[in-house]
Amino acid sequence: MVKSSKGALSRRTRTLKGKSIITVAQYVKKFDVGQKVVITPKARGGGLPHLRYSNKHGIIVEKRGQSYVVVVDDLNMKKKIVVGPVHLKVA
Repeated sequence: MVKSSKGALSRRTRTLKGKSIITVAQYVKKFDVGQKVVITPKARGGGLPHLRYSNKHGIIVEKRGQSYVVVVDDLNMKKKIVVGPVHLKVA
């Protein structure tokens, strides 16, 4: 028997199916600090967040390189996630 993969995207690629088309405009999107955004992971592009944070709302705290740091409420904790601009949209 073959062992199944234990990678970060194993058993999760079905949720990203059909979300692979990315335009140049999505790569160069600009967001302001304090702006509310929704995390929507795409199949390609840098700065892919973990899929447990898909469709979570958050607030941009800072810009780090070409990516953004987003604060998300996860139950009772506030977590900082570094996300590329391709995977964000305005709430």
